[in-house]
Amino acid sequence: MLSVIEALNFLLQAVKPVTEAESIPTIEANGRVLAQDQISQINVPPMDNTQMDGYAVRAAECVAGNALLIVSQRIPAGHVGHPLAEGSVARIFTGALIPTGADAVVMQEQCEPDESGSKVTVRHSPKSGEWIRRAGEDIKSGSVILAAGTLLRAQEQGLAASVGLAMLPVLRKLRVAVFFTGDELTMPGEPLKPGAIYNSNRFMLRGLLQQLGCDVTDLGNVPDTLDATRDALRRAALGHDLILTSGGVSVGEEDHIKPAVESEGSLNMWQIAIKPGKPLAFGSVRRGQLPGETFFVGLPGNPVSSFVTFLLFVRPFIHALQGATVSPPKSFSMRADFSWVKPDRRNEFLRVRLNDKQGLDLFPNQSSGVLTSTVWGDGLVDNPPGVAITPGDTVRFIPFTELMN
Repeated sequence: MLSVIEALNFLLQAVKPVTEAESIPTIEANGRVLAQDQISQINVPPMDNTQMDGYAVRAAECVAGNALLIVSQRIPAGHVGHPLAEGSVARIFTGALIPTGADAVVMQEQCEPDESGSKVTVRHSPKSGEWIRRAGEDIKSGSVILAAGTLLRAQEQGLAASVGLAMLPVLRKLRVAVFFTGDELTMPGEPLKPGAIYNSNRFMLRGLLQQLGCDVTDLGNVPDTLDATRDALRRAALGHDLILTSGGVSVGEEDHIKPAVESEGSLNMWQIAIKPGKPLAFGSVRRGQLPGETFFVGLPGNPVSSFVTFLLFVRPFIHALQGATVSPPKSFSMRADFSWVKPDRRNEFLRVRLNDKQGLDLFPNQSSGVLTSTVWGDGLVDNPPGVAITPGDTVRFIPFTELMN
């Protein structure tokens, strides 16, 4: 069996990222991947400004710590003051530009204005530069603020806006087709016949794909026949970058994914040393008479297996196809407040939850069919093959927040 790292590396080495780009408004760019480096044309802040409400002063005139000075002007944010006259201060408000001649700001809590507000006693001896944001302190003109391949979040949108970028070049959205095999699958809202189950994977995988910013085409449930599976593959290959399925990736008489993909393209069937999950299919499907092929990933049918293998393999694969920079999910060393006495020979990913003692609790049923564990839990414990866990042991915890962004 392949290790988790071996399987993931194989997937990432096969990636051919999308290259088509479009320009969209910065305010609509959340979740998109940046196509080109973005360079600031301005300094941020553009000029020296104050971090505090207070008084702009000459530091040398306040060394005594009780200087009585004239208030010569008032400078709100968005306004430009006059050069500061000797023996005077400027009443100034957060974000306002520092007037020429001033070299420090004293916060208003350290100043006592007289009743008329025309004079103020400065009860502080400031250092030159105190409470002043310097021009270019955050961003210097000509610097790269966002690199190509950045997956844009709210903070990147804000950063782009801070240097005046109204539009951003982004790679087009990844186009993913999904379908599901199994005559037992029933849609919620329909009567549940004997032997049937509701198709939870359809809702779960579509939701995960949409969270990753993909354009999803849902071909629905496909009958358990070779011809129907081949037809679905041919339709899915046209106009899409990736085909994703769940179920039918074993080698039983009713598992048609393997022969169907081999007829319409090429396939690698893997046994991965992972629990939950184990069978994973990866390959490509021809696009009829059109050039190129569409990637194919077949996930196991058990819902937790499908969920975990998507997070560990499909998510980074999709990020790479999108042209985004792929990094391992952040993990944390945490204390296990549970026992795991019969470890598997495979790499196990246990569903756990943070407790109020800064440790981890284990969901009592770790079966690959118990989807409740993914809702109850806060993440996964990455447990190496053959390693038993006793209370107090340190384990590697990967939060769902790191696996689902």
